[in-house]
Amino acid sequence: MKKREEITAQTKQNIIDAFWGLYCEKRIEKIKVRDITDKAGYNRGTFYEYFTDVYDVLEHIENSLIPTLDELPPVSMPSGTIGMPLDMFLKLYEQNSRYYSVLLGDNGDPAFASKLKNSIKPTIVKVFADKQNVDQIELDYIMEYTLSAMIGIMSYWVKRSEHLTSEKLFELIFRLMEEGVMKQLPR
Repeated sequence: MKKREEITAQTKQNIIDAFWGLYCEKRIEKIKVRDITDKAGYNRGTFYEYFTDVYDVLEHIENSLIPTLDELPPVSMPSGTIGMPLDMFLKLYEQNSRYYSVLLGDNGDPAFASKLKNSIKPTIVKVFADKQNVDQIELDYIMEYTLSAMIGIMSYWVKRSEHLTSEKLFELIFRLMEEGVMKQLPR
């Protein structure tokens, strides 16, 4: 029984890997089930045992990359900071950079950035839940702006051939968040 489960898991992973290899090369609209099965070495029936279509494979990959609320560490707010868990965000990005760089890239899934933001945002918003005089609508816009900027800069960081070390990137993002953009520009 255990051996069959291992084979099933390996077959599914082979299909996912074949899809990912194709997805890295071309847009999802151009990928056919036949392309995946040819690359993975299986027949179409085997593919349909695991997935309904190519979009289902993409959805499976994306869902495996989106942290759930209980997977995210608790966020605290040191005095003077906005409570953004930069180290957690950078670690998450580095662990999944192979996928994030493609999914958040020019030919990736435009909805993935929103899925990623929506998974992280509630954890951060919880930090402000007990604060008085917090405008929840404004806070939502602040979180959207901040998370979009973080995802954008990390996507850019992964694409660049000449890039900062992760420590330098962490410092830059922290300064941008704490001091603002204008203070970082040369005068």
